[in-house]
Amino acid sequence: MDPRNLSALLSSLVSQLLLLLLHLFHSDKNAADTPHGNTFAVVHHLLSSQQIAASLSFVSVSRKRKRTHCSESDSDPSGDGIADRRLDRVGLGLTRDPDSFKPFFRMKSSTFEWLAGLLEPLLECRDPVGSPLNLSAELRLGIGLFRLATGSSYAEIARRFGVSESVTRFCAKHLCRVLCTNFRFWVAFPSPEELNSVSSEFEQLSGLPNCCGVIDCTRFNIVNEINGRIDSIAAQIVVDSSSRILNIIAGFRGEKTDSNILKCSTLCKDIEDGKLLNSSPLIVNGVAVNQYFVGDANYPLLPWLMVPFDDDFVPVSSRAKFNAAHHTMCASALKTVASLKNWGILNRPMHEEFKAAVAVIGACSILHNVLLMREDDSALCESMDDQISQQQHQHHEEAGTEACEIRDALASSTRP
Repeated sequence: MDPRNLSALLSSLVSQLLLLLLHLFHSDKNAADTPHGNTFAVVHHLLSSQQIAASLSFVSVSRKRKRTHCSESDSDPSGDGIADRRLDRVGLGLTRDPDSFKPFFRMKSSTFEWLAGLLEPLLECRDPVGSPLNLSAELRLGIGLFRLATGSSYAEIARRFGVSESVTRFCAKHLCRVLCTNFRFWVAFPSPEELNSVSSEFEQLSGLPNCCGVIDCTRFNIVNEINGRIDSIAAQIVVDSSSRILNIIAGFRGEKTDSNILKCSTLCKDIEDGKLLNSSPLIVNGVAVNQYFVGDANYPLLPWLMVPFDDDFVPVSSRAKFNAAHHTMCASALKTVASLKNWGILNRPMHEEFKAAVAVIGACSILHNVLLMREDDSALCESMDDQISQQQHQHHEEAGTEACEIRDALASSTRP
């Protein structure tokens, strides 16, 4: 078997094994022979091992690979600055300065090199049918990331990178395919142990116990190629207090309301079926409070979804304190949405087919979590000044007694 294909197959198998373990971890929690802590440790060990192995192979193998746009005489025997040696001939003005990569790829050079090493076998294993590409993994990754980071047209990218427009289209779509297929575990819903950590961080932030995430819905515009009309795709996300995406569901038509999207989502079904947010409740002021999300007033009040009170209360009341704490927690979702729209392709109407646009949203979400994991703030939004006002459309669905009691109990427990 071709070494590239073999390497890609092994990498893909490892990724699928991780997804399988994560699935078993959630579905078999009552099995006596499946201890949660051990499964969680195994998953993280495998992920860490895969990343380390990819990084090591990148350093050793990349020096031997045939370099595109760079002659062997230009190579640096020290092995440093691999990415900028491979990309410096395409006119982007890249240097060894880590920040020189940010405008073009929304990440530092060190993150780019790490990602290129991790994705190398999967990026290089496939070429267009009948048109083999003599392009290194770094260039393939660079073309795909440039498309996501800047939103530039395929024609503009082709001009900058000195390749054909069909090649830029292939590289960009293949990167999204690789990320969404092989690295979905980077946005996998947390294990029960991880959720305990998530809720602890929210409690430290706001004083409200047992919160496991902030849910929000945003829209990304897409150009209808048939009639030229601007349509939109809705994406529902759940994030933790650090703005890490814990769950994303994209592909709904943008005209659907946030509440209807939630009701149609697999996330809602899994919660209602007891597959998620199913740990033992906490007793707060005599009320059993199960694990829950918080969301804005576009959502209904449910036992597992806390929304703010209407504004007809005394400013210093417990309800006001609850709303203030709620607002503090929801800021992480707003920051995530703003960070996603820092990717140029998501900040303007996408000229893509619907399914391809959904893959773009998924790829940018995965990369968002990668940047957080790497402590790389290149594409993260820090200022919320440009965000939509927190004044939301108030929901009009009648809430159940249980949900109201839980929210009242939480409100009475808020700290001064």
